[in-house]
Amino acid sequence: MQYKRILIAVDDSAYAMKAARAGFALAKPLNAAVAVVYVINKSKEVVSADLGITPEQSKTLLLQEADKTIQQFIDLYNENSEVFRFTPEGIPEKEILNIATEWEADLIVMGTHTRSGLDRILTGSTAEYVIRHALIPVLVTPPRMT
Repeated sequence: MQYKRILIAVDDSAYAMKAARAGFALAKPLNAAVAVVYVINKSKEVVSADLGITPEQSKTLLLQEADKTIQQFIDLYNENSEVFRFTPEGIPEKEILNIATEWEADLIVMGTHTRSGLDRILTGSTAEYVIRHALIPVLVTPPRMT
């Protein structure tokens, strides 16, 4: 299969850095188009009347963080090709799949935290959800990848 549109799902973790590196490295020899998606997770939104932080301000800060993170990965790993950027708001695993469908990606690249035990039961795994529900191949980079 020839991959022509690679979607790289990232967040602000070291695991995402490994996924970005792998996604851009794979795209280069294939001359594939690349898109990076960073989902603004509403559950991380900080709203505090005591600190004077409104929902709009919190959303703006999260969007700035997403844009900054995407730009850092582009600066580190991209070599002079256009990169599409997506920063939807919602549940990460569902938004990754939505963007993959809308952008017509033929491969999703993402990292994993390899949670286990109770933490995995309580929080679930974004990568696991995407693997189980994606209609296209998913490349998951391991946390210990060099």
